[in-house]
Amino acid sequence: MAGIDSGAEKIDSRIGQPILELDTPTLLLDRAASDRNLARMAAFFRDCPAKLRPHFKNHKCVTLAKRQLAAGAVGMTCAKLGEAEILVDHGINNVLIANQIVGPIKTARLARLAQRAHVAVAVDHLEQATAISRAATAAGSLVHLLIEVDIGMGRCGVAPGQPALDLARRLIDLPGVHFSGIQAYEGHLVNVLDRADRVTRSRQAMQQAVDTRRLIEAAGIPVGCISGCSSATYDSTGTLPGVDEVQAGTYATMDRQYHRLAPEFDIALSVLVRVISRPNPGKAVLDLGVKGAGGEFGVPAIRDFPDVEIPFFLAEEHTVVQNAPDWRIGQVLHLIPSHACTTCNLYREIVVHDQGVVVEVWPIEASGRLS
Repeated sequence: MAGIDSGAEKIDSRIGQPILELDTPTLLLDRAASDRNLARMAAFFRDCPAKLRPHFKNHKCVTLAKRQLAAGAVGMTCAKLGEAEILVDHGINNVLIANQIVGPIKTARLARLAQRAHVAVAVDHLEQATAISRAATAAGSLVHLLIEVDIGMGRCGVAPGQPALDLARRLIDLPGVHFSGIQAYEGHLVNVLDRADRVTRSRQAMQQAVDTRRLIEAAGIPVGCISGCSSATYDSTGTLPGVDEVQAGTYATMDRQYHRLAPEFDIALSVLVRVISRPNPGKAVLDLGVKGAGGEFGVPAIRDFPDVEIPFFLAEEHTVVQNAPDWRIGQVLHLIPSHACTTCNLYREIVVHDQGVVVEVWPIEASGRLS
């Protein structure tokens, strides 16, 4: 009798199961819809001067990141050092951390990571760069630095123009690091609903980064790239002469808010939820709250029921629906989060389906990676 192969990969029992039979809440991804989004964005940039560097923070899933790279992306963007470590651990060797890395523990981790991959990081002060320089020199690695320029977001970044040039002049003399370009994010404008207005204003904002690039180059300092933009501005700032990389993220999954901004992409992400209470004929309560879906951009929606009202979304474990249809207790629904990035961060896996049947289960390896 043949023995059991203990090394055989265990097949998830949910594969082949109709998604409506899954437990709830479950994070779902429509594979065909996501693949269409990946293909659409990749096709847009195929013949553009700028290239696509998707933001891993959207989904934090290595499998989905590799699908983005296979579709034509040149590398990945991360929000956190821990996300970059996950990517490099899984063989993705070109990453940008679009954030400042501060503190001796983190700079040492960054320097070690740069031993194994091409790693770039944003800086906006000489102290950050000096600390990274010391750590990289001690580790014998090279960290690439992008000066973050504040073009209106009001978060991190030096002012455009002379302050960025002054910092660039200091960076080029530091050992263990290489000044590689500029990061600029027009995040204060991505939620402008009127598309024409968003295009005009975002291009005006990003032009400040382009002008800063020209100023630095005129001083004899090469600027390798400008990296920035989003899924809502990919076709505006992403086509501005002088911009080289587009850090679009949400297009891979989409959510309720970004679908308002870029309806050419399909909503692939949903959370399967269940009706658990009908307190009165017009009200229904679902088994998911803010612990299961990001609500930074407003309340979620219920797929297939566009007229259903969710008056508030504040409870930890409940969503209250008004003017509910004749849903029965136990009925399964698809909830569309308003924000995909903070939703995916709450889960450890995403159940992938095709035509309503589970086809794969992908781990979300970087969920909860906040450092």
